[in-house]
Amino acid sequence: MARVIIGVDPHKLSATLEIVDQHGHLLGTGRFTTDRAGYAAMRSYVRSWPERVWAIEGANGAGRPLAQRLVEAGEQVWDVPAKLAARVRLFDTGHNRKTDALDAHSIAMVAVRTRGLRVVAPHGELEALRMLVDRRDELARLRVQIVNRLQRLLSELIPGQRKKDLSAAQAKAMLATVRPRDIAGKTRRRMAAEEIADLVAVDAKLKKIKGELQAAVLARGSTLLEVYGIGPAGAARILADVGDVARFADRNRFASWTGTAPLDVSSGEQVRHRLSRAGNRRMNHVVHVAAIVQLRHDTEGRAYYRRKLAGGKTPMEALRCPKRRLSDVIYRRLVADAHTAAARLADAGPGGHCGATQESSAVDLPPHIDTSDQPLPGPAAPTLRPGDRTRKSLTQRALEPAS
Repeated sequence: MARVIIGVDPHKLSATLEIVDQHGHLLGTGRFTTDRAGYAAMRSYVRSWPERVWAIEGANGAGRPLAQRLVEAGEQVWDVPAKLAARVRLFDTGHNRKTDALDAHSIAMVAVRTRGLRVVAPHGELEALRMLVDRRDELARLRVQIVNRLQRLLSELIPGQRKKDLSAAQAKAMLATVRPRDIAGKTRRRMAAEEIADLVAVDAKLKKIKGELQAAVLARGSTLLEVYGIGPAGAARILADVGDVARFADRNRFASWTGTAPLDVSSGEQVRHRLSRAGNRRMNHVVHVAAIVQLRHDTEGRAYYRRKLAGGKTPMEALRCPKRRLSDVIYRRLVADAHTAAARLADAGPGGHCGATQESSAVDLPPHIDTSDQPLPGPAAPTLRPGDRTRKSLTQRALEPAS
């Protein structure tokens, strides 16, 4: 039997399927819940097509739980970028209105027409790393909230004084200097003491999780910690979100994904670029923090930034340059680490990426900046037929193959 493609539009509580052959002909549809009963029904429904490939939109995001369950069950899963699915939906329908059925159809068509989609692999270690770094980010946000409340209470207890970057020890020392007599003051002091206790507990958790992240990053053989400005949390975020670096064809694609590749907005004889708001914003934040750290210390990155300022760029334009170079440095490190790990697994000599460098600054590449513009595909032939879409419930149609 020829291989079929199962396009999946995933949600938290449901998943909509469309099954097509390699020519895009409709074979079946269905809508299933994501609980155990729905998952079992979905697997039972597709059993009649033994040669199958699952194409899931956002297999590294909203579709990650379902994709990992299928991969662990031995299924072959492809990751379909949401941008490609949106383009196919627009070309097929002439509009960009979304329904679960249209989304599943466009996802399946992307898998039929596109070569080189990322194959999802089981990543238990990366999943654990992602959960750890997510927990660290949640604790960091909680700490900011605690410090803000503590600053407000201390400013009311000790007017005219405010300590920037307040620590638990400093807050205790400040609170020990006041002994209010009135009921409101006593209540403020008690609440401040409780906030200090919460701050101590959160700091202890952050310290512990930082050690876990550093040990996990080093255990994977990553050299990202050698890049100036990238700590354990940043390195863990990069590893967790990137996954397999082979899914990026080159450093320019990686920079487009991190949102550090400038967009070309030239017109006529005026040549200029602007900041890209696309890409993974968490990765962009990691690169931004690393760039700011380099600018605040005596590094090659700061010297490079100052040369850009001297060349006539504005501070924001100049900041984009080291961010772009840091993206290239991170990509080269990831590729070199992947080659080293592959060589180690193959019991070969110490591998490494040809041309990899041990420098960690934002300027270890030749001065060349590429934009993130990529050619758009041309319009494809429509694949939706008037009789393919009815108002009949997809749940009812899940139990019968299409004619």
